[in-house]
Amino acid sequence: MPKEPPSLSIATEKVCFVVIKAREFDVKDAVTDPGDSSNASDDSMISVLEDHREDPVAEELRGFIDALNEDEQTDLVALAWLGRGDGTIDDWADLRAEAARAHNKRTAFYLLGMPLLADYLEDALSQFGGSCDDFEMNHL
Repeated sequence: MPKEPPSLSIATEKVCFVVIKAREFDVKDAVTDPGDSSNASDDSMISVLEDHREDPVAEELRGFIDALNEDEQTDLVALAWLGRGDGTIDDWADLRAEAARAHNKRTAFYLLGMPLLADYLEDALSQFGGSCDDFEMNHL
């Protein structure tokens, strides 16, 4: 009989929200014309795909992660590490303990600095038997 995966302190829906927003954030491109003062409609709305300092997607994602409780933030970091290959599902207790030990007020900035965050979270979630497929279909 297959071993039951450990339980998570964060809901799958919350992880999937972070996955979707992280994908939106990851598609941003470098700013091509930082001194441009024309409006967005004149530029075919290209600026919405550029990575500006005050990016609304990044702000939304940071606000969401900052609003999570400490256990949820700890799980999110441990999931990112699991998906990155820092351990296996059998190492979950150790990964989570290390994430709890390293927890600080900069969790959102740390996670947003991870280039493949969405992929890592989805991979880790699949190891727990979860998926964001249904969530993405209902929230696009």
